[in-house]
Amino acid sequence: MQQEKDKEKIAAVQRMQDYINNHAESEDFDFGEVYETAAYSRRHADRIFKDLTGKTPQEYVTAVRLSKGAEKLTATADTVLEIALDSCFQSHEGFSRAFKHLFRASPREYRRGETAIPLFIQYPVSHYHVLLSYKEEMKMDKNVSLCMVTPKDRPKRKLLYLPSKKAEEYLSYCEEMGCEWEGLLNSISERFDTAALIELPDFLVKPGFSKIAAGIEVPMDCQCSLPEGYETAELEPCTMLYFQSEPYEDEQDFCQAIESTYGAIEKYESQRYGYDFAYDLAPSFNFGAEAATGAKIAVPAKKL
Repeated sequence: MQQEKDKEKIAAVQRMQDYINNHAESEDFDFGEVYETAAYSRRHADRIFKDLTGKTPQEYVTAVRLSKGAEKLTATADTVLEIALDSCFQSHEGFSRAFKHLFRASPREYRRGETAIPLFIQYPVSHYHVLLSYKEEMKMDKNVSLCMVTPKDRPKRKLLYLPSKKAEEYLSYCEEMGCEWEGLLNSISERFDTAALIELPDFLVKPGFSKIAAGIEVPMDCQCSLPEGYETAELEPCTMLYFQSEPYEDEQDFCQAIESTYGAIEKYESQRYGYDFAYDLAPSFNFGAEAATGAKIAVPAKKL
């Protein structure tokens, strides 16, 4: 009975998240409709939303709008006032004040590339509980589906990463280190790819730390201040082999897609295609999975 109630709460909060994701920047955004989609009273919906996301719906919407505004600061030449108005703020001052409060940096500082900021990532609450159930049920059978493999040559570069002390996979990493790393690392526009959970090569694992971290690769000349706890390392040139699974229909099948992709990597005859895996040169990157694109994992290799 309790399990069914928990599922109902998760589904209600997921509906609220979906509505916010689709309408947060709309001029006709209506909090009343957020609560209607939850099918609970406003008071109860507020309570379960904060229990499962850590934010009230109002705080959540503000974080979404500010993060989308931050992306426009680096992707466009729009003025801060234009971006503020597009982000549903009434003034330059209101936007800048809220921006500084949430990100601990001003819009101007972020636009100049002086610091990384923790962009807000909308983690679907249903995904966390699917991942938790998947881990508990031990369904790691690694059935292999079709995977596309794309080699990408990487020059000498820097790795920006946040190491953990005891994490073994994504869930234990987030429990230890939190989830702010994804938004913060993705705020660095020079990155080669999106932030990912990574497995470090032995030469980057310090005593008392595990091989699991979160990180990005950036050009050697990238200069960006990061919070305490983040590390920087230089990586030698290599090839990254990108394995991408087939798309899938059910959003909750992301665990299977990731495990299937790892299974494809294990069975991949790299030498047959002129490569040798080189886990001693660079980390491997787990970029997660999305229904429309499938799972994506990159592993280091060198040409034979």
